Amino acid sequence: MKNLIERDKKRRYLFNKFEKKRLELSSIIHNKALPQNIRWKATQKLASLPKDSSKTRLRNRCVLTGRGRATYRQFRLSRIMLRDLGGKGFIPGLRKSSW
Repeated sequence: MKNLIERDKKRRYLFNKFEKKRLELSSIIHNKALPQNIRWKATQKLASLPKDSSKTRLRNRCVLTGRGRATYRQFRLSRIMLRDLGGKGFIPGLRKSSW
């Protein structure tokens, strides 16, 4: 699981590094008022950027276990760890319900 967490950290770093450049190139590509050759060059530059710098490559993962599914964004924990830590009282404001 550690390698998944490390890979996700690397992807988040690359996304933050290239986010501004990707937005600039994307706006050039979608601007129909610009000549076709400028838009084509912007497309080539965008394609030359690392694939891992794309936002769609990011995945919300549990910070403790690295689990990629059923992760609560507010806590950045998987459902399993949220239930475990919440039951033990380690998460402030979270209580196990009973009725």
